[in-house]
Amino acid sequence: MSIKPLIILPDPVLRQVSKPVERVDAPLLRLVDDMLETMYDAPGIGLAAIQVGEPLRLLVVDLAKEDEPKAPHVFINPEILETADARSVYEEGCLSIPDYYAEVERPAAVRVKYIDREGRQQEIMAEGLMATCLQHEIDHLNGVLFIDHISKLKRDMVVKKFKKLAREKAPSRLVG
Repeated sequence: MSIKPLIILPDPVLRQVSKPVERVDAPLLRLVDDMLETMYDAPGIGLAAIQVGEPLRLLVVDLAKEDEPKAPHVFINPEILETADARSVYEEGCLSIPDYYAEVERPAAVRVKYIDREGRQQEIMAEGLMATCLQHEIDHLNGVLFIDHISKLKRDMVVKKFKKLAREKAPSRLVG
């Protein structure tokens, strides 16, 4: 297993729509393990493959608290089948938008169809934080970021900040 570098805003890779996973095989499971290690190292509670530069419909989630044993969930080709009418608001953050948090309103529950790590078709009815996390990560697979759910003014400020940070980190070019 290895920790993969995270793709950070404003990298256009984050806006790509991910492709379905064709098969659950050894290379895919290595990617799953690398994603889990990367997520735990960050630390985060969810990670989509696109966030490590792999445009595949794959995500990992672990909502266990620090003092609890790890409880990783793997979602291959996840698809939201149904959303609740009830709404909930959570303060969301994103490993690809470090140190920025905002309240986002989403459906309070979702029913999601997916393939598990063993290649079996599964379905989950998720509520609360798991519902929010799944929606956040599935958004990534569609090129959508959580800041797309906040006001345009706030979103523009965040994007501007991260573009400036990216310019500052870019190697300077000497002319001459």
